[in-house]
Amino acid sequence: MQIIILTAPDFLPDEARALTSLFDHGLHRLHLRKPGCTEAQLESLIRSLPAEYYERISLHDHFPLQARYHLGGIHLNGRNPHVPQNFQGIVSRSCHSLEEVARYASQTDYHFLSPIFDSISKQGYRSGFDMAQLRQAACEGILTRKTIALGGVSADKLPLLHDIGFGGAAFLGDIWHNYHSAADLPALLSHFDRLMRICEEITSSDER
Repeated sequence: MQIIILTAPDFLPDEARALTSLFDHGLHRLHLRKPGCTEAQLESLIRSLPAEYYERISLHDHFPLQARYHLGGIHLNGRNPHVPQNFQGIVSRSCHSLEEVARYASQTDYHFLSPIFDSISKQGYRSGFDMAQLRQAACEGILTRKTIALGGVSADKLPLLHDIGFGGAAFLGDIWHNYHSAADLPALLSHFDRLMRICEEITSSDER
């Protein structure tokens, strides 16, 4: 089961150090999502990260930076709905309905479906699905292992998401809501390590 982390929408203190540490602890895919930031601001954050991890980064905005720094992926959304010309990397997309999943799944390497649960980071952003609806979509082949759950996802929900048929989970509020500076980094990494252990246990149970 795949773990994806989205950056907080605002720039955080010692953020580059925190993101680098997450990569060091095994993070496979980071989504740089800073809506409203300038290209220069986003470029500064990218430059502060080790180049060895660039292939694990997907951009939500300012797609020219992908080619400039050879980042691994781009993420399509309402602000940026089209793949740049000649792009050859990983393509993902935001979906907010099962109809969108059915429409875009074949065009992406994976896609987010949200909000699965009530959002942690966005007050009043409520779940848009019930579990029976999602299970039925999985039975019909709409929801697949290419579908990544986003919205209100936490460690205790990972087994349920896997059982329904999701291929992974994307974390935003659950990761960042208690992070304020480098002093919070040990707790952040401890929580991330727990997420990784749960996913490893799920994968191991599948193989048995």
